[in-house]
Amino acid sequence: MTTATVDASAAGDREIVVYKKGFNWGGLGNGAAIVVIVFWCLAPFYWMAVLAFRDNANTFDNTPWFTHVTLDNFRYAFDTEFNAFGRSLLNSMVISVSVTVLSMLIAVFAGYALSRLVFRGKSIVLALILGASMFPGVAILTPIFQLFSDFGWLGTYHGLILPQVSFALPLAVYTLTSFFADMPWELEEAAKVDGCTPLQAFRKVIIPLAAPAMFTTAILVFLASWNEYLLSSVLSKGDTAVAPSTVAIVNFTAGPHIVPYTQTMAAGVIVTVPLVIVVLVFQRRIVSGLTAGGIKG
Repeated sequence: MTTATVDASAAGDREIVVYKKGFNWGGLGNGAAIVVIVFWCLAPFYWMAVLAFRDNANTFDNTPWFTHVTLDNFRYAFDTEFNAFGRSLLNSMVISVSVTVLSMLIAVFAGYALSRLVFRGKSIVLALILGASMFPGVAILTPIFQLFSDFGWLGTYHGLILPQVSFALPLAVYTLTSFFADMPWELEEAAKVDGCTPLQAFRKVIIPLAAPAMFTTAILVFLASWNEYLLSSVLSKGDTAVAPSTVAIVNFTAGPHIVPYTQTMAAGVIVTVPLVIVVLVFQRRIVSGLTAGGIKG
């Protein structure tokens, strides 16, 4: 920061010191970091969109902008003669919504109980929940496949939904437990003084206040289920009637030993668009949920 002294006749012999603010290098660094992060995140999607609208004959053209634009790739994606991608999008929606609803129904009550109730071994239960979220799914894929094969659940909706619920619950329970634990007990006590039962206090006071965290957790569970591939590819057993979009894209083919890159990119864009819409619609709730409890009043 520099200073400059200016004589002012109207102010007598007093000197007026004018401070000139130096260049804000910190702001420049923050801006550069934001640009790098945005580019790093959006560049793959941009290139996928470029290929999605590019003619298949020019697949390996490395021009970094839209050239040889065509909509044939999107027509191919929804052409039932070659694939069942349209049906797979509906399957993904059914599976993801079901996983999200079931996970949240269980996680809300489990998280509230773990944060409010005092019982022996609670810390061990929380540790087991956190450890379950770190457990690799591929390690138990074979036992699940054998078990569901014996039950006749392979290639069914419930056979795809239940395993994903089991993997989504640890994250949802642990997240909501941390949020409920930060909420003051006085809110419930005040509601009970006003005549509310414990259930009414939970429904009318706790649930509305916990809505941001619940929305954030639900969206994270939905995104994880929508993008899940490993379990779905094995447990769907190749049945296009229940296979989600991630499995349908892998099964794209344009002939023997031919990989339809542009058609696959078109399908990737189609699959990504619903996720972008969900995030844009609920971005305020996501931000409020992620920052909830970060500032103490």
